[in-house]
Amino acid sequence: MPYFDPMPLMSIPAHFDGTQVLLDEKVALPLNARLLVTVLDGSNEDREEFLQLAANSLATAYSDEEVEYTAADLKR
Repeated sequence: MPYFDPMPLMSIPAHFDGTQVLLDEKVALPLNARLLVTVLDGSNEDREEFLQLAANSLATAYSDEEVEYTAADLKR
């Protein structure tokens, strides 16, 4: 299986219109992209707090001090 660069993790604002989940921003996603949907309550205060927490967690997980893995490090 050839090595490929995965898409970067990102948070995309979206809403549910009663029928389907709609992205609030234009984003180019590959066909069959895997998504993780998190349902937030209606409070904008909680939403902003959640988004800040998520951004901080990702920044920590992907900081400059993290080990860089190469294709040679991957195992089947």
